[in-house]
Amino acid sequence: MQVLTDRTQTIINRVTPLSDVPFEHTLNPYRGCEHGCIYCFARPYHEYLGMSCGLDFETKIVAKHDAPALLRHELSRPGWRGEPIVMSAITDIYQPLEHKLRLARGCLEIMAACDQPTATMTKGALILRDIDLWQRMCSRGVGRVTVTLVTLDAALAEKLEPRATLPAGRLRMIRELTAAGIDVSVNVAPVIPGLTDREIPSILEAVADAGAKSACWVTLRLPYQLKALFTEWLARCTPPAQARHVESLLRQAHDGKLYDGSLGRRGRGRGVLAENLATVFSTFQRKYKLDAKLPPLRRDLFVKPAAGGQLSLF
Repeated sequence: MQVLTDRTQTIINRVTPLSDVPFEHTLNPYRGCEHGCIYCFARPYHEYLGMSCGLDFETKIVAKHDAPALLRHELSRPGWRGEPIVMSAITDIYQPLEHKLRLARGCLEIMAACDQPTATMTKGALILRDIDLWQRMCSRGVGRVTVTLVTLDAALAEKLEPRATLPAGRLRMIRELTAAGIDVSVNVAPVIPGLTDREIPSILEAVADAGAKSACWVTLRLPYQLKALFTEWLARCTPPAQARHVESLLRQAHDGKLYDGSLGRRGRGRGVLAENLATVFSTFQRKYKLDAKLPPLRRDLFVKPAAGGQLSLF
């Protein structure tokens, strides 16, 4: 693995108003991700850097070493009003490199001190290192943690997401975060028709037993070159009949294509298959009481950082 330096001058990114994601600002201290999840929709973003969305995405990680300093500066700007920020939008802040560089930890320390509303989504057990910060933020209504889980099958997980925390480890994450008083949501994502969709009931039962408060789902997304990457993986890692079946189901959900990036469709698909997945998920979501609506992150507690790293009195 190579670690490359990003000399960016800004760290808070504004999401385009035309997007269908439920947040407006993101912060990514890294680009690329060591977890190596074959299905990751963020892989094509590496091509903007002149690298491949394949091995380069998981072996050439771009680190924003100035992320904490840039964040402090941007939170102190007159126009910033404590809008919620999502970390891990196109990378996982708790990938293995974070253990050494501690860039996410540095940013979280600033956010916790400022009561900056912050959410993250992760599949890395390293989040337990920062349980003190998430506990403080969540207790004050300015933090939100989501754990991503695609399968309970350890052997399949090792093929799909080779360097991410195994499913049993993620259930342990949920239990330990919950024990610390942190409300945990679970994102069952991506649901891969013909490969992981039958696990929806068992996944929801397991995360509910671990203490999760809510759950949502997203179907497999294959933008740009990810189509070729994923279908090659299917041919290499699954039996031929199953590979053909998975591809057929994906096309059924996207009007004959492997993927439809239209807003409102890209995360769920359409047609009978999409409707069946939605019905199954909502049925077991209600059964295991994972349909709770968590309150929005508080913005009224935000206090700007002052020069020199100290918080202002007013």
